[in-house]
This record gives sequence, structure tokens and C-alpha cells, in this order.
Amino acid sequence: MPRQAPAPDPTSKPFWDACNEKKLMVQYCTFCERKQFPPQAACGECGWSFHLTWVEVTGRGTILDYSITYDTRIRSLQADQPFNNAVITLDEDPDIRFFSMLPGVPVDEVPVGGKVEVDFIDVDGQLIPEWKVLA
Repeated sequence: MPRQAPAPDPTSKPFWDACNEKKLMVQYCTFCERKQFPPQAACGECGWSFHLTWVEVTGRGTILDYSITYDTRIRSLQADQPFNNAVITLDEDPDIRFFSMLPGVPVDEVPVGGKVEVDFIDVDGQLIPEWKVLA
């Protein structure tokens, strides 16, 4: 399935740089001791920006829920309709959510509650996280 390459900004660049090293990173506030994703300029809890750092997470998680896209306006995805849109929670912090099309999983056969692990796929020279279901 064709994907669109991300356009990193100063806030998200550390995340994308880590992906290129096949590492999954999330922001961490040393003041609140709280992880957050997606990247933000300041902590979503305390509002401080200078307490934010990055920490690596295992890339293991659980499928919380999913939906199916039958009709998208994104031209590069139209040829692959319908496709899954899974919500992934991280084992380290279930409040953090990632989204995945779950490559290799047939439409509407998403194992909700199933365990997943991050994988990285190349999109125009940028590795992006994608999730695979563990057997």
C-alpha cells in the first residue's frame, strides 16, 4: 500500500530520526514523569517545555479497536480500499495510542485484544512505524 512520507517539523524530528534507526521513541516529561505521543512542543499535563526529553519504548502493544476505510479522499490510498485502521496501545503506557493499517491482516479480521509489535517500513527514504500482529 503506498504511503505518504512524513514532513518532520522541529518538534517531531527526533521521533522520525529514531524511526530511521528502527527505534520507537516517545516524549517523556521529567517533571510529571509522564510519556506522551504524538510529539508536542510542551507537556500536555504540566505545560512545561524544558522538561521534555525522549525515551525509547519496546514497540510492543495491544490492538484496542479498529475501523475500516471504504472510501478515502487520499488518492495514494484509494487503490487499496478497503483497509483496516487499528488503534494500538503501548504495553508501557496504555494511554499512548498509535494507529496502524496492520499490513497482512485481511479487512475486518482484526484481532481486537491481540498483541502487536512495531515494524518499520520505508516510505521515500523515511522509515515509518507500522504494526504487525504477533502469532
